[in-house]
Amino acid sequence: MSGTGHASLTIIEPPAEQFQHDAHDVAGDLTHRRVLRKALGSYDAAFKKAKGRFLDHDDAKRRAARIKRDAVEHLSDYLEEFERNVHRNGGQVHWAQTADEATQIILSIAKNAGVTHVVKSKSMATEEIHLNDSFEKAGIEPIETDLGEYICQLRGEPPYHFVTPVMHLTKRDIADTFEEKLHIERTEVAEELTMIAREKLRDAFTTSLMGVTGGNFLVADVGMIAITENEGNARLCFSLPDIHVALVGIEKVLPRMADLALFWPLLATSGTGQHLTCYNSLIGGPRQGAETDGPREFHVILMDNGRTRLLADPEQRDAAQCIRCGACLNVCPIFKNVGGHTYGTTYQGPIGAVITPHLRGLKEWKHLPYASSLCGNCTEVCPVKIDIHHHLLHHRRNAVAQGLNTWTERLSFQMWRLGMKSVLAYRLVGAMSRIGQFFYRLFWLDQGWLPTPIDGWTKSRDLPEIASQSFRDWWRKEGSSL
Repeated sequence: MSGTGHASLTIIEPPAEQFQHDAHDVAGDLTHRRVLRKALGSYDAAFKKAKGRFLDHDDAKRRAARIKRDAVEHLSDYLEEFERNVHRNGGQVHWAQTADEATQIILSIAKNAGVTHVVKSKSMATEEIHLNDSFEKAGIEPIETDLGEYICQLRGEPPYHFVTPVMHLTKRDIADTFEEKLHIERTEVAEELTMIAREKLRDAFTTSLMGVTGGNFLVADVGMIAITENEGNARLCFSLPDIHVALVGIEKVLPRMADLALFWPLLATSGTGQHLTCYNSLIGGPRQGAETDGPREFHVILMDNGRTRLLADPEQRDAAQCIRCGACLNVCPIFKNVGGHTYGTTYQGPIGAVITPHLRGLKEWKHLPYASSLCGNCTEVCPVKIDIHHHLLHHRRNAVAQGLNTWTERLSFQMWRLGMKSVLAYRLVGAMSRIGQFFYRLFWLDQGWLPTPIDGWTKSRDLPEIASQSFRDWWRKEGSSL
């Protein structure tokens, strides 16, 4: 693989070990870190400028949080209202409890219409259920039409970031990919690369019978889905094919059309540092009598896939308020060092570490909440005021309470607890540590011929120096003279 792409070439199980392996590789790649930090630096400058356009950005976040909290607390009512209004508009609503159910509904619609290829706009929900793989197994060609997703598809990689799928790539990397996969004359000019992709995709839009999109919001009072984008490809996906299928998580609902006046600018500012994205669309049903474009069939699939487990947790329920802006990824020091692919999940970064254990199970994904410095940047930038870094602590606590941590970890903390509760034990540990430090220097520090229990720490850090004299001993000798 060329350039800075980091889809893992080594498959390891379980996910925690895969994360450790990939994080070690990526964190040491200085080229990758330089590309990523340049991209995030540009975002930071744009975000600071864009949020200044709000009269009171903090107040806008508080209002958005109240609206989303209301939507989550009364989710069933708003979803039923949305369904009634979609039916009134002539569309169809399908309910999918699992990823398999969502996949089967979409495949059934495609097969009944004799679809051979599908155009898709960027959708994390379809990434979540691995829809492209299912299409290919069914003999249907999926074609990603968002430029970033198209590049990911050519490279055989998942999106690196759920707003900026190829944040980790340079123009040279993309030129390499186009030259290898599309067999075109090499160019590293961004405009020319974009036009090459546009030419390749144009025929797909005009010949596909079916377009698949996600949805940024479900607007309950009018029965419409709201899509925000910068390229216009989503508009082509739902306006040219005869069938439009939108796969949307149930948590995306907003109560009222008027709420978009707040959420569209807030999403753009937090996600890309824009005041408003280039294209903002509302789709509420199939083509009506006098209309000349739009689908003849409109299907909305409302997907659960573990979201009700999150909603059932009153302590962490506010994580369902997430509008997938990606702001928490952009400010996270861990993401800046290990990158998006290392997480091994559809949703990366801090919010991914919060929602993935709910969507896919805490047992296998408990390592993600530990991949955090708990600096609080994620909570500070969240446009809907999700208490992200505290939720990471909640997951850590829950993992311990459920006995999901390793026996070595449990033993270590039991010994630490005993040592901290006893003065004698505390002093004994201190004395033994000084003895252990002597032997470590003698046998391991310079020779390195035997493994030690602290190898994982000392691979990338210096072992802290242990004082030759404890504070208690020093005070006994010197304190009385102060």
